Parts: sequence; C-alpha cells; structure tokens
Amino acid sequence: MSEKYKFNNPEGVYFITPTIVHWIDLFTRRGYCDIITDSLDHCQKHKGLVIYAWCIMPSHLHLIIGTKGLCSLSGIVRDFKKYTSKKIIKEIGNINESRKEWLLKGFSVAGKNLKRIKDYKVWQDGNHPIELDTNKMQDDRLSYLHFNPVEAGFVMHAEDYMNSSARDYCGEKGILEIEQIG
Repeated sequence: MSEKYKFNNPEGVYFITPTIVHWIDLFTRRGYCDIITDSLDHCQKHKGLVIYAWCIMPSHLHLIIGTKGLCSLSGIVRDFKKYTSKKIIKEIGNINESRKEWLLKGFSVAGKNLKRIKDYKVWQDGNHPIELDTNKMQDDRLSYLHFNPVEAGFVMHAEDYMNSSARDYCGEKGILEIEQIG
C-alpha cells in the first residue's frame, strides 16, 4: 500500500504546494519570484524536472510536475528548496528590503530548534504531493492553480498573472517552459 503524500510513482504527475514558514507573504517582490523561476528553469534543464503548470502566490507556490527520470521528484524538490532558501536569505540582505529584520527573525525562529537548520528555515517541511492519476484530477488542479490569483483578487483573468503558466494555456508564451497537460 502506498503512503499518502509521498512521491510513490516515479512516472507520476504530482500537484505540490511548497509553502513559506509561518505563511509569510514573501513573494511580493520580483527578485524573490525570479529566484524561484530561475531555480525551476535550472531543475528543468539539469535535473529532468517536467513542469506542467505553476503559480507563485505570495506565501506559497503551486506546481504540477513530473520527471524525466534523471533525478527523483523528492530529490529535485528537496534540492530546489535548499537552494532557494539560501538564495532568498542572501537576496534579503542584498536588496533594500523594508521587512529585512522581520523576515530574518521569522526564518530564524522557524529553524531555531532544528539541528539540520544552521540559521534560517524558509520553507515548511513537506510539499503535500498528490498524484494526479486521472484526467479529472489533472483538470481540477490545473484550474485551481491558474485561478488562485483570480480568487485572491490579484487579476481579473488568470492569463494576466505573470507568475503562472496560465498564459501558456491561453496560447501565449510564459516565463518557464512547460509541457501542457492534455
């Protein structure tokens, strides 16, 4: 019997939601979003990550992903979170961030009692992977992912949200290369 919320099927398509600790609204600045998209692009080119859909919200991301088998999905996501954590902390120190002290304190407190964390914990543990093993599940999650910014009131139309693959599904070119579902 497979475990719930694990990447059990190496050939599966999964919906995951990596979330910032304390649900901090981190992705309100372009630089932090660029760290995410640059890292996802790197994982595509060098680790075999397949992105079917993506969306960066202020405190989390939604991804529908798979792998070409070069690396396991759990390994790719682990490395992605580790790398982006370091880059985000560095970016906080490099830019004129009005929330610098508050952000660093929040990330420090989150990692304080964890031996595996040196200074700061940016991402919550886990990603809640759900295998999308039916067309209905894929369609439901794709719709949810793309309409999240509309529901949040950020845009009127999903394809107008820059930090998502919605424009790719409307025939336009988005920031990341994706493989469309269906």
